[in-house]
Amino acid sequence: MAARNAADNMIHATTKSLEELGDQVEADEKSRIESAIAALQTAMKGEDKDEIEAKTKELAEASGKLAERVYAQKGGEQAGGAEAQPGAEAESGASSSKEDVVDAEFEEVNNDKK
Repeated sequence: MAARNAADNMIHATTKSLEELGDQVEADEKSRIESAIAALQTAMKGEDKDEIEAKTKELAEASGKLAERVYAQKGGEQAGGAEAQPGAEAESGASSSKEDVVDAEFEEVNNDKK
């Protein structure tokens, strides 16, 4: 069951990424990804868990660079949007780059004297 869920999620995420990037995806890359999706969908019709997992892994490998581009594109849009609108950080709840962040360790001390 978990293998099918992972496979279904991979197909959904990859299909969504293909739609978001549209013409930015080269034809040969798109063809490889679509073939991997079709192979995974075929495997999901059967009951062989190992086959489903193998085809899910193949799709993940075929679509890895695609996912990186979608992530980079979304990151660029968010950063660009915040820069284009002064004060957008406060409205969106994003942290300001001016904040001082301190990474510290602490030790709890028990001062109760009995």
